[in-house]
Amino acid sequence: MEQKAIDILDSQRIMAVATTRPDGWPQNTIVGYANDGLLLYFLISRTSQKFANIQHDDRISVAVGAEPNDFHRLKAVYAGAHASEVTDPKQRRNAWRLLMQRHPNLRDFELPDQTEAVMMRAPCMFVSILDYTKGLGHTDTLTVSGPGLAQMDPAREDNWGFLPASAA
Repeated sequence: MEQKAIDILDSQRIMAVATTRPDGWPQNTIVGYANDGLLLYFLISRTSQKFANIQHDDRISVAVGAEPNDFHRLKAVYAGAHASEVTDPKQRRNAWRLLMQRHPNLRDFELPDQTEAVMMRAPCMFVSILDYTKGLGHTDTLTVSGPGLAQMDPAREDNWGFLPASAA
């Protein structure tokens, strides 16, 4: 099941990141990302509201998916994670390399200075995998508690109240 989530993450380049503002309101933004398995990397401005929110509360929620031509082909990943700044120079360079591979438009740029941009890491912990190829609303959940330690929860199907045309 973990590989299914990784395959979806590997197939996309943009994710929505939800943070909590200090006043308690949620804030959702779009960022480019790269992943190493279930470990997500993204670059944000050090002066951004998003970074201020993460400094206040490191819990984030992410959503990754694409709109399919056929609704029954929808696949997406939603995850909760704790986000933190990558401060190790070697890991920061590796994350930048992954971002450049995923986002060809970055290839002409150098890794931004740490005083301006923050490389974030967010290991996925609470993962939901939507897979409508198995039925509308089909969701598998996965809790990752450490490297290689995952617990899969039973799949849940929810037909969203849709009935086959023959049953209507």
